[in-house]
Amino acid sequence: MSTQVLHAPLDLAAVGPASRYIRESRIELLNYETEELAALRFSIILTARWAASDNEPPQHRAELREELALLHRHYSDKIDEIAMTFGVQQAMQAQNEVEQTVTVPRDLKPIPMRIEGKDCADEDFGL
Repeated sequence: MSTQVLHAPLDLAAVGPASRYIRESRIELLNYETEELAALRFSIILTARWAASDNEPPQHRAELREELALLHRHYSDKIDEIAMTFGVQQAMQAQNEVEQTVTVPRDLKPIPMRIEGKDCADEDFGL
């Protein structure tokens, strides 16, 4: 058997139902990755609002800014992951779609965290 046969590109259109299954699986996976990207975008917007809020103590705002930087890195990594898996064009389309559609309601406020009936802001719980 020649090595040309072993390395010949696979014509998925000629395979039939299997090629449709592969295409559908890739679309589902891309949709899943896009949803993860959207969740990261939502978290970035919300965290940025809280980090800029005058209602938050300075130490908590500094922690939020650190979290925001981490979220930005995850967001960029997710775009890179989509590009490596599905191609640059798909990654750009996913990013564009997410950035145009993900919104956070203006009136959405952080939920104060409570441990054993006490606000976390009242006491340092080492979190």
